[in-house]
Amino acid sequence: MAVSAASPSHAQASAFAGMAGTWSGGGTVTLDDGSNERIRCRATYRVIGASMEMVLTCASDAYKINLAADVVAAGGQVTGKWTESSRNIGGSIQGRGAAGSLQVVAEAAGFAANIALRTAGNKQQITLRADSQFRAANISLSK
Repeated sequence: MAVSAASPSHAQASAFAGMAGTWSGGGTVTLDDGSNERIRCRATYRVIGASMEMVLTCASDAYKINLAADVVAAGGQVTGKWTESSRNIGGSIQGRGAAGSLQVVAEAAGFAANIALRTAGNKQQITLRADSQFRAANISLSK
């Protein structure tokens, strides 16, 4: 019984495995007119057991993302809330997570974005896809 009780707890924490700390790097953002811009990014993750607070800030000359999220992992599911302060929008996050990899959808009234995040060692890939002012972002970060 003790082994069985420990397993779900381990699975919950592993969704955010290796993410804690501060990351930086860059990538590209594709805007709704089809143009691409290079962006510089910084992400901070605070992991406490099965919960994580995330702040992601990215900027180019003409574009800025200020994304914050609070999420919890339970049984392979990830749920929580998010805000994007430069656009004054926020909503819910739902999806799946395991071993430092997340596949979630961030939703708000009239908005949805697919977010994929994969961490391997000191490297992290973040991909965002949406039908809004920005169509996509591809970000590579390192610790």
